[in-house]
Amino acid sequence: CSQTPSPSLEGLWDWNRTWYTDKPDLTECFQNTVLVWFPCVYLWLLAPFYALHLYCHDHGRISVSSLCTAKMVLGFLLASFGFVEFFYILLERSQEIQNHMVFLLSPIIRSLTVVLAICIIQLERIRGCRSSVFLFLFWVLAVVCSLVPMRSKILLVMYEDISNDLVRYMAFFSYFSLQLAQLFLCCFADQPPEGKTVVVKNACPVQDASFLSKILFWWFTGLVVKGYRTPLEAKDLWNLREEDRSNKIISDLEEEWTTECAKQEKAMAADVALGTRLPDQAQILRKLQKEQSSGFCLLRTLARNFGPYFLTGTLCIIFHDIFMFAIPQVLLLGFMKEEEAPLWKGYFYATLMFLLSCLQSLLNHQYMYTCFTVGMRVKTAVMGLVYRKSLVINSASRRTCTVGEIVNLVSADTQKLMDFVVYFNAVWLAPIEIALCLFFLWQHLGPSALAGIATVILIFPLNGFIAKKRSKLQVQVQMKYMDGRIKLMNEILNGIKILKFYAWEKAFLEQVLGYREKELKALKKSQILYSISIASFNSSTFLIAFAMFGVYVLTDDKNVLDAQKVFVSMALINILKTPLSQLPFAMSTTMQAIVSLKRLGKYLCSEELKEDNVTKTPLNGVLIDNGTFSWTKEGPPCLRRINVRVPKGSLVAVVGHVGSGKSSLLSAMLGETEKRSGNVSVKGSVAYVPQQAWIQNATVQENVVFGREKQKTWYQRVLEACALLPDLNILPAGDSTEIGEKGLNLSGGQKQRVSLARAVYRKADIYLLDDPLSAVDAHVGQHIFDKVIGPKGVLRDKTRVLVTHGMSFLPQADLILVLVEGEITESGSYQELLSRHGAFADFIHTFASNDRKESITEPMSDIDEEQIPEDLGKLTEVDKARTGRVSFEQELENNYTITHLSPPARCSLINMPSFLPFTYCKGSQTMVPVVRGVRLEMYMEYFKTIGMAFIIPIVFLYAFQQGASLAYNYWLSLWADEPIVNGTQIDTDMKLAVYGALGFAQGIAIFGTTVAISVGGIIASRHLHMDLLKNVLHSPMSFFETTPSGNLLNRFAKEIDAIDCMIPDGLKMMLGYLFKLMEVCIIVMLATPFAMVVLLPLAILYAFVQSFYVATSCQLRRLESVSRSPIYTHFNETVQGASVIRAFGEQHRFIVQANKRVDFNQTSYFPRFVATRWLAVNLEFVGNGVVLAAAILSVMGKDTLSPGIVGLAVSHSLQVTGILSWIVRSWTDVENNIVSVERVKEYFDTPKEAAWKVEGSSLPLAWPQTGTIEFQDYGLQYRKGLDWALRGITLKIQEREKVGIVGRTGAGKSSLALGIFRILEAAKGEIYIDGVNIAEIGLHDLRSRITIIPQDPVLFSGSLRMNLDPFDAYTDEEIWTSLELAHLKNFVSNLPDKLNYECSEGGENLSLGQRQLVCLARALLRKTKILVLDEATAAVDLETDTLIQSTIRQQFEDCTVLTIAHRLNTIMDYTRVIVMDKGHISEMDSPANLISSRGQFYCMCREAGLV
Repeated sequence: CSQTPSPSLEGLWDWNRTWYTDKPDLTECFQNTVLVWFPCVYLWLLAPFYALHLYCHDHGRISVSSLCTAKMVLGFLLASFGFVEFFYILLERSQEIQNHMVFLLSPIIRSLTVVLAICIIQLERIRGCRSSVFLFLFWVLAVVCSLVPMRSKILLVMYEDISNDLVRYMAFFSYFSLQLAQLFLCCFADQPPEGKTVVVKNACPVQDASFLSKILFWWFTGLVVKGYRTPLEAKDLWNLREEDRSNKIISDLEEEWTTECAKQEKAMAADVALGTRLPDQAQILRKLQKEQSSGFCLLRTLARNFGPYFLTGTLCIIFHDIFMFAIPQVLLLGFMKEEEAPLWKGYFYATLMFLLSCLQSLLNHQYMYTCFTVGMRVKTAVMGLVYRKSLVINSASRRTCTVGEIVNLVSADTQKLMDFVVYFNAVWLAPIEIALCLFFLWQHLGPSALAGIATVILIFPLNGFIAKKRSKLQVQVQMKYMDGRIKLMNEILNGIKILKFYAWEKAFLEQVLGYREKELKALKKSQILYSISIASFNSSTFLIAFAMFGVYVLTDDKNVLDAQKVFVSMALINILKTPLSQLPFAMSTTMQAIVSLKRLGKYLCSEELKEDNVTKTPLNGVLIDNGTFSWTKEGPPCLRRINVRVPKGSLVAVVGHVGSGKSSLLSAMLGETEKRSGNVSVKGSVAYVPQQAWIQNATVQENVVFGREKQKTWYQRVLEACALLPDLNILPAGDSTEIGEKGLNLSGGQKQRVSLARAVYRKADIYLLDDPLSAVDAHVGQHIFDKVIGPKGVLRDKTRVLVTHGMSFLPQADLILVLVEGEITESGSYQELLSRHGAFADFIHTFASNDRKESITEPMSDIDEEQIPEDLGKLTEVDKARTGRVSFEQELENNYTITHLSPPARCSLINMPSFLPFTYCKGSQTMVPVVRGVRLEMYMEYFKTIGMAFIIPIVFLYAFQQGASLAYNYWLSLWADEPIVNGTQIDTDMKLAVYGALGFAQGIAIFGTTVAISVGGIIASRHLHMDLLKNVLHSPMSFFETTPSGNLLNRFAKEIDAIDCMIPDGLKMMLGYLFKLMEVCIIVMLATPFAMVVLLPLAILYAFVQSFYVATSCQLRRLESVSRSPIYTHFNETVQGASVIRAFGEQHRFIVQANKRVDFNQTSYFPRFVATRWLAVNLEFVGNGVVLAAAILSVMGKDTLSPGIVGLAVSHSLQVTGILSWIVRSWTDVENNIVSVERVKEYFDTPKEAAWKVEGSSLPLAWPQTGTIEFQDYGLQYRKGLDWALRGITLKIQEREKVGIVGRTGAGKSSLALGIFRILEAAKGEIYIDGVNIAEIGLHDLRSRITIIPQDPVLFSGSLRMNLDPFDAYTDEEIWTSLELAHLKNFVSNLPDKLNYECSEGGENLSLGQRQLVCLARALLRKTKILVLDEATAAVDLETDTLIQSTIRQQFEDCTVLTIAHRLNTIMDYTRVIVMDKGHISEMDSPANLISSRGQFYCMCREAGLV
């Protein structure tokens, strides 16, 4: 810095002045050169790159704001200071310039740099950058570099006379103040750019946040405070940022994916040319190769879209690692050993440790934030792609995956990809971190570090082996039984009515408990393995240290352990644990993600419907020319040689036996099947009514209008024509009533009519109607045919193709197609076909008697609008309307606050999401969680279930475990302080032995505690599940009518799973870290008792921060889980109704809806993961405060403290940050999951039905012997205070009497049967069977001795034998006999497994007719003296119907038979007919007498054409 051009090193740096002194300072030359130039060099070097970045990213121009003006003014002032100083030196201090040229250069460089900063501020404003990281770092550097000169000048002012240099001092202080002001202004963000300000309601504040606010997550504080003060609602959450929205993400990704797929198709096409000549094996290999590569294609596409942003996070984690390894190098131990070391060095090290810890925290959380944001976007992207694919996938591909599997792709597989994003960097970073740790350990302990490596090599493969064993147990055993149990529960809940009618609950209860026991056995094994894993992992620090220190001291006496070696090594071992634990997890996550990518790729590359399957032509109607169709490319054709011409405006009926290909013909017209040959052309728009009505979880109006505008007059006309008006009068909110999932709260007929109304409302050109009249009563069917489909209906001018079993409609069809085994055997008008005397004519003549009788025509105007559609065993709709709310209030009075709605408000009684309580807002269509803090009694309830005998030993074990840990750490510090005599320490063997014994004792205690908690958790979950199951099965039918099965299933699946695994795991973690924290506090206070003063306020601050977090986090979690459910519901719905959505051309609307639901879910997911980051950053500053306190107090007490105890205190305090965040995280997990106990216990207090068995009942074994039934003034109400469903019923049915029960819809026919089975209990009066009052016997005694053949044929998954006889009460011979009588013997004997043939869920692998016959076989097997038959012949073809009727007449000749008749011809030969009307008997006599008396029955017969 002298006259020589380049300053010499002596002038620039002087060790004696800066380090080896009690008053350190930097040379004046260093202060005036390096400290001035360093920030300037940073700005000049990086400015070109930053300018390029700004040029590439234009966000729009920001108008000049007061913030920008202030920055500019300060900038000009700073620049002018430099120039003024330059001229001042030039004029006043010319002498100095000759000696020190640098004094003249520095102000000029500084001023020019500030001018550059001003230019950058302007450039940022023009390019729309609101908060500058680049300039923030520049001003931080400038201020930090000015601190040293500042200190020097303050010291000079204090100790020397500066009057002759006063101007320069004042100038410097002013300059420093201006720099501070600039730094302060850089902490704020500028206003949004012009023109780009789209006013978003409730926009996310991160967009307006400054750089500082972003890295510290201060922008999130507003929501945390709000959540703490009042429970959060969906409307409090911020809208998603533009870059996080489905629309933006998926539109970008879809283009990429399409081009990627096109490339792959091209490559495959080239292979196909070869492939035609390849053998089968090679073709299969090619197919597999395609599936493999599709996964990597997807990964490539995702990486291209989200990679750049992810790389910024990767950069953060690399810097985090650098700081992490720097911390052990600056431990205070060297300073503590040097007795002469000045105190300032101690403070310097302490501050440095604090700063490094803070930087490490900030970078780590910035990395996690980036990962979770990328994960969230990946989830949105994949969900969007899968959803779009599900709308275009063809039937062959669709058949390879169930709805559940497709929903799994968007739930489980997207979750795996999110985990992969978070842990991917650990795959390559962890090995580097491990290598660095071992390198530093080698430096301290030499070759002994290898002993540590050997221990690692032993411990972690053991953990890997255990993890593998556990996952095998989990996947193959536990999940298998859990899936089996859930599947069975699903079937039980869907078929609960049948279970109650047949008194089968006990058999199924035992089946469920069988699965549960096996599941818990596997869980127990898994948890014991997990405990070994936890014990070995938590003891790993000790084991590695024990191995290394042991080898180190035993190999050579001269090897001594001092505090520096011990505690630096311990700090490094603690660092080593993180990558060691992450590596196996990261590897397994990566492997799972690869599997998920393959699955997703396979699905996304599966074949789509070909657009040329159907050509849109200007020709009239529908034309199929020589068409052959199949469901799969390779499969056999389902339709052959089809030639159909449907003229415009004609009605074509398609008839044929079950399975003859009628529905396939309509699918071919829609383009849903594979077209092997021929042409299909369709003119105009199409509306389609599927055989199984597809109903959305939306209001009736939304289902009918289906995305179109509501035209009031046309809408009313459609409802009237489809016979929906009487139903709407009954529903609680009319057409604004929300229909539950899959039409839960509608009867079959209502669902079918809504489905038909949807098609009619559409005003399409062509109508494809797949047997829409099968599920409705005959007279309603006739009304619909006349008003909608027939020659005088609203569709009379449209082209209609109608699949039907109803013979009475055929004469009015213009053309009839007869299908036999996939071929059209005959076609023509009704008369033409009859005159041909072919198969059709024979068919018609066989059922000629049914021609007229099939339809009980009835003018709709006669229907009393107050009457109630009713279905056996299903509560009537009016009952739902009046009582749905009541039941909710009774059942969940603690959980739900229900406000009665005005009819227009949407009334979603049925489909309440199962995640949390809701309040209905008057007039609003949103549901708001009623959030209550998790009450203390839930914890008490849980611990009570485990038992105090278990809990006290657990606490003692924890205390013992942490005591052992404290003891061996303290022992280590004493060892480190041991004086060195002649270069050695004495009694090293004994010290090592004590250290080892204490460490191993801790390991055993850890194993004991974790096993004890796991076993306690299993005890609790066994009890809770058992109670839940028994309570649900003992609930009356009304409970199942008003509680969605999804809610119940959720309790058995998600909530029980949380009680099984989540709560015990959370408790293990929380207690472990809580005791660890106590240990750290004790150690710090042992070293420096004065630390108590610092720890107390930090503890209060910690409690304050975490109370804010826990309140908000629990609410966000609840909101997120509530909003997740509708995504899967909508997905499920879409997959099931894809053919309807395609037929109506509504794909775009459904995609928009799906996007909205995903976005709505992400609005609560995004703040949820930011909340964790907000908490962690704030907590880690508290933790770093503990580090600083421990270090500074150690420096202050240097004279009294030994290096060993300081090392112990400081190395332990470094762990506090991690411990604190884990405590809160695990506590939050327990808080969130303990709610499951509450939800499971919700159903313990609901009303229960009467006892299944009555103790001491003297009911004869053969009861009922005669089968007489007597009603005495019997009355029935669905709920107290409601109208009577039945009143004043007095009648006696003699033995062997055949009684038909008839009446208009809602007259109370089904209520009689419900009364006999005590599905509903009598409100007054009694029923006697064989003289026994049925109210006085057990429900199972009653229900197992009488039989019903219900309307819906329900089968359960399991063997055919189990479906007929779940208690194994009958021999095989008896079962075969019943099958023979039910006309099923031939069918069953041809099955591969005969009686052990596995029925699929709901018996879907049997046709409807066969299922009906299985129900008949059940009745024949039980052969009780009383049979109740609820006629269900509408969905069965006439032949099956005739079989059932004739079998009942022959086999139940000596039984009392009650038939609830929907068609009168079946009961004309009965001994008596009861005519019901509005809940009482209006007529009762033999059919002949009733006809002759010309009453109500006569009118019905006349309408049916029977008289």
